[in-house]
Amino acid sequence: MPGRRAARATNGPAGGGSSRGNTGSAAGTGGLASASQAAGAQRDPDPETGPAADPEAIARQICLRMLTAAPRTQAQLAAALRRRGVPEEAATAVLARFAEVKLIDDAMFARAWVDSRHHSRGLAGRALGAELRQRGVAQDDIQAALSGLDPEQELATARALVARRLPGTAGMPALARMRRLTGVLARKGYSPGLAYRVVREALERETGDGLAPFDDLEIPPEPDDFDAVADA
Repeated sequence: MPGRRAARATNGPAGGGSSRGNTGSAAGTGGLASASQAAGAQRDPDPETGPAADPEAIARQICLRMLTAAPRTQAQLAAALRRRGVPEEAATAVLARFAEVKLIDDAMFARAWVDSRHHSRGLAGRALGAELRQRGVAQDDIQAALSGLDPEQELATARALVARRLPGTAGMPALARMRRLTGVLARKGYSPGLAYRVVREALERETGDGLAPFDDLEIPPEPDDFDAVADA
């Protein structure tokens, strides 16, 4: 009898001894997992910081991160790789491969840029072309993208811009209103002739009167619209 009581005391409540054993086993498994993860991290170093970093691997990582954040032109990626000190040969090879598989497509970038910026900011072809040149897009690709901008749509956009700004000029002299509104369109990249015509039409519709022509009108800068010409 004493032997049986001793055995029951040793085993404890049903499953108790097993629970303690499982806890120890889980802890041991967790330790092995942590060790395995650490070993894996040592076997697979970051391609940008590892002791034997491959310049092409570094270039791929940089380009992929940038392209994940936003579309980029080949010139923008090349500039980023130069800033990061990637050798030119490695950068050229990676950029060529990205262009081959269409991860970089300056022509497509230009078309999307023109469509988006015209509708969201009301920019005309001249301003859009300047923005694309700043981003390193080739002139042929710029021209192809701008050819898809319908002149009638551009005219309608200019009229809409003036219509939104017209109430804010109420009470100003006619010449001041003309200068202000043509300045708005000039900052958006519209030609002086088109700007003058659109603003004159808007003022005549509003007043119902003919306006004397404003020859050699000097358009002053409009700081609040200047950022539309060249976004950072």
